[in-house]
Amino acid sequence: MSKAPLMPMATAVWLVENTTLTFKQIAQFCKLHEVEVQGIADGEVAKGIVGYNPIISGQLTSQEIELSSKDENRPLNILNMEVNIKSTDNKIKKYIPLSKRQDKPDSALWLLKNHSVLKDSQVARLVGVTKNSVTTIRNKSYWNYNNLNAKDPVAMGLFAQKDLLKEIEKAERRIAKEKKIKEKLSTIDKNEN
Repeated sequence: MSKAPLMPMATAVWLVENTTLTFKQIAQFCKLHEVEVQGIADGEVAKGIVGYNPIISGQLTSQEIELSSKDENRPLNILNMEVNIKSTDNKIKKYIPLSKRQDKPDSALWLLKNHSVLKDSQVARLVGVTKNSVTTIRNKSYWNYNNLNAKDPVAMGLFAQKDLLKEIEKAERRIAKEKKIKEKLSTIDKNEN
């Protein structure tokens, strides 16, 4: 069974408005009834629906439409059913309400206590505070240190568990690399002596 295009009704609206295809061809392509397509053309169906151009989405080419326009018995063939949707999670900063912003230092303290392998810059990036704030919390010289209560930032929704795991893995790789370098340096020192 062939697949319908993305947003079939809006696609049908666009094809009715912008092509000379028959109602039957549009109905077959959009998996609609021919009467629905005729209703779109008459303005009785799909009122207020903005047409969706299937050429822009890569589901049809203008050549495909042209070939089917010349031969009313030729069905339209959908080109690409795989629509790539790019994730931009890492580029969009999530809004943190004022009520949760005061919890950021508490979250930084929790990370420092529970994941000491993380660098100050990693904690700052995860929680959304400055590196200087994290350093002062680590050194217990933060202006409000005595009133801080360590709180799990994942449970509070400041960031996702996968973000934390990614940073921990990065930190562990860095530590393993530093350990190898130290071992190499110590073997070189032993060989020289």
